[in-house]
Amino acid sequence: MIPIIKYRKIWFILSSLILTISIISIILFQFNLGIDFTGGTLMEVKINNSNADIAKIKEVLNYLDLGDITIQKSEEQIFLIRLKNIKEAKHQEIINILKNEFNQNENETVEESRFETIGPTVGKELKSKAVVAVLLVIVCIILYVAWVFRKVSGKISSWKFGVSAILALFHDVLIVLGVFSLLGHFMGVEINSMFVIAILTVLGYSVNDTIVVFDRIRYNILKESGDFEYLVEKSVNSTFVRSINTSFTTLIVLLALYLFGGTTIEWFVMALIVGIVAGTYSSIFIASPILVAWEKRKK
Repeated sequence: MIPIIKYRKIWFILSSLILTISIISIILFQFNLGIDFTGGTLMEVKINNSNADIAKIKEVLNYLDLGDITIQKSEEQIFLIRLKNIKEAKHQEIINILKNEFNQNENETVEESRFETIGPTVGKELKSKAVVAVLLVIVCIILYVAWVFRKVSGKISSWKFGVSAILALFHDVLIVLGVFSLLGHFMGVEINSMFVIAILTVLGYSVNDTIVVFDRIRYNILKESGDFEYLVEKSVNSTFVRSINTSFTTLIVLLALYLFGGTTIEWFVMALIVGIVAGTYSSIFIASPILVAWEKRKK
């Protein structure tokens, strides 16, 4: 057997280091919130002109007195323009001034492919609902796991399975948040409603992986008698290959989506990739070792 539980202190130290980096990043850099949460206008424009770049577009738009403007180049000649809420008249002014600047001949075109406007009130409401959704999912997971594992309460309290699963989930979510805090600071990656969906998906995937391991622990506890650490070690090893294979095949699909799915979903997919890697690690090296460490400390 692979001594996963035996060397649990190593996994705890490794996770502590990663989580510390994530927390420091979140405190220092916070998050680059998208217009879903802050309110504002988002325009996606394709400019077929070799002279078009971020600096030139900003210079052109400064004539319209639009206030603070953020421009990001997502693909070749595709620009994302973020600015305060604007009315349709101002929207048309922006398109016209870009066309006047960059439409010099028939081979040079300016095409708008996306235009979104969200008010600040809606953004705050989305932010609060996102937090509520995540907290509700966490509470439901605790209750579900405690109910499913109630039959082992004679040997170990069923609610400890639920708490251990939630600690593993916090581990996964903090890692994803830390990564996107760094990406937001250094690459301008924004957090939007798609990111919240990715977090909820990661929660579901991670807890499913953890419950598979916990179910094997429950089976061995009810079937055999013996040292608790040995039974957990045996259970984790019996599900190890299955967990790795499942995650690996999922990551292949996600990698394909990230490479070929386009800019609309690339950071959503990246959040899933980071979350699934963290979730696979935590279901094997964190959740079950927490159970053992808890029982050892109790005795």
